[in-house]
Amino acid sequence: MTDRELKTLKDNLWHAADVLRSGAHLAANKYGQPILGLIFLRYADILFKQHKDEIDAEYTKRLGTRMEKTSKEIAVEKCGFFLPECAYYDFINDAPDTAEKADLVKKAMEAIERENPKMEGVLPKEVYAQLVPEEEPELLSNIVRIFKDIPENCTVDIFGEIYEYFLGNFALAEGKDGGTFYTPATVVRYMVEVLDPQPGDKKFLDPACGSGGMFVQAARYMHAHNANEAEQMKFRCYGVEKEPDTVKLAKMNLLLNNVRGDITEANSFYSDPYNAFGAFDYVMANPPFNVDEVSFDRVSGDARFNTYGVPRNSTKSAKKASDKKETVPNANYLWIGYFATALNEHGKAALVMANSASDAGKSEHEIRKKMIEEGIISQMVTLPSNMFSSVTLPATLWFFDKHKPQTEKKDEILFIDARNTFTQVDRAHRKFSDEQIKNLGIITRLYQGDTEAYAALLVEYREALAAAPEAAEDKETKTKAYWQAQIDWLTERFPDGEYRDVIGLCKAAKLDGEDGIIDQDYSLNAGRYVGVVIEDDGMTEAQFKETMLGLNAEFESLNDEAK
Repeated sequence: MTDRELKTLKDNLWHAADVLRSGAHLAANKYGQPILGLIFLRYADILFKQHKDEIDAEYTKRLGTRMEKTSKEIAVEKCGFFLPECAYYDFINDAPDTAEKADLVKKAMEAIERENPKMEGVLPKEVYAQLVPEEEPELLSNIVRIFKDIPENCTVDIFGEIYEYFLGNFALAEGKDGGTFYTPATVVRYMVEVLDPQPGDKKFLDPACGSGGMFVQAARYMHAHNANEAEQMKFRCYGVEKEPDTVKLAKMNLLLNNVRGDITEANSFYSDPYNAFGAFDYVMANPPFNVDEVSFDRVSGDARFNTYGVPRNSTKSAKKASDKKETVPNANYLWIGYFATALNEHGKAALVMANSASDAGKSEHEIRKKMIEEGIISQMVTLPSNMFSSVTLPATLWFFDKHKPQTEKKDEILFIDARNTFTQVDRAHRKFSDEQIKNLGIITRLYQGDTEAYAALLVEYREALAAAPEAAEDKETKTKAYWQAQIDWLTERFPDGEYRDVIGLCKAAKLDGEDGIIDQDYSLNAGRYVGVVIEDDGMTEAQFKETMLGLNAEFESLNDEAK
């Protein structure tokens, strides 16, 4: 299946399912569960069918010998699970379009969980009764029929992409609430590009894992970089998520993407199910910002949080609140401290954080100062605004590297201002294109001295340029002008194929010296270091004044009209 065919399939599936949303007796934020459950059911059916002949042949071969095994045992070995006949998609799809269809789906989900203990409690069941309203009992049948359109030859990668696509669209539909379980895929892909996770016997933690997108994108990155399958299978993911329904979404996501790992329902502030301190090779998350009701007493004695310091209210504020239990004024730095302490001696981390944390004062300033002086913060990236469904302002990506203090880069941090690098999705949302992810990612590679990656990317773009049409009616088709723009972007900024500071884009800032990190009071705001490009508009001072006064008059006129 080509990229364009996959995009068309995803769009068609979403459009059909979304049209049916108005008929269901479900709140908007509950509609995703049964839909994602049906995607999983279709995935299980197709994958099991693809292995069925192999399973039957193996069963017949062993029958009556000392090596005899049940069909179920062989199925688990071949495709990871056993699918009972009552869960075959055709069995459900071909049943009458009545309210009994909901019972059939429920029994199918129960049977899958019963036959496969690792899926226990994961699949939606009771909710399907709400998709057969009295006025439209065939609604569930119509939805089931939609996913029958997924081709029988689909691979696990395609199902994973369909699942992630639906997660993203449900998050957009739910607005702010959707941001609690889903981080936009292109942001995660950029984080993974910088983190560069390597396969093997490695452990990966996400302490606020939502629906598991960090794990999925890390697995896809390794797969895309030709990771040995046996080595990739050793890579284990460990997630913590406090919302029960989201835990189920994450477990289905891992199963659909063939990612090995565990998801635990817990609150990361008060629970440490994986003994995280110093234990992980990689940590990634998009934790909730600005949480202010975390109990100080419950986290102050925990090494995950107190190694660099726990944020506290000022003495005056604490006295005013002496009649109640003290809480951490803002949990942003609890998350930041947790990330730093969960890493082993060679561990790397990436997290999404509110912009305000980069310059936070008082106790948070002291925590940040310790981390900077220790040398574990490797990179800071300011994102464009409107990249998330839950917040419109720009967020910042923090990157940690526990090995960095042992290198010559201990006393410097790479700052990237990516606020002007984005692709507009619609009026309210932006994303990174594939090439924008590669272009931003190559800055990190060059900074690390990897000039070969830069040369390889230029070759990739030049080959695409040679194969591209001059123009195209289809918006998805990339023309020669597009690929030339990518080549120009790289060669204009890094003409020698080596890292250099670029005004308005990137800066490797030292701790010491004029305008260094210490001179900037340990701020981690990229804008303070990267600077801005001031373009000459060709106006005289008088012309500029006249233009600004004219714009101001027009603005006042528009305000009056709006009133």
